[in-house]
Amino acid sequence: MQFQYSPRGTCSRGITFEIVDGKVRNVRFDGGCSGNTQGVARLVEGLTPDEVVERLAGIRCGFKPTSCPDQLAQAVAAAAKQMHNA
Repeated sequence: MQFQYSPRGTCSRGITFEIVDGKVRNVRFDGGCSGNTQGVARLVEGLTPDEVVERLAGIRCGFKPTSCPDQLAQAVAAAAKQMHNA
């Protein structure tokens, strides 16, 4: 199932990803620091939603209270909850 998320407080404007057979797949950031967002996307490929949240939640970008990885964790957590409630 494909999900779209609008990040808040970061340079990226959008995050799309899929959760297939309980694994996070095909993460794409729209905007943000290209090298960093590509790296994060590759590193979470194939992880469970819980693993993504555990590894990325709470990461900050400088003095900002959030970051692109943190926003991905929030997106994945929301998507997993939505799938569980469906």
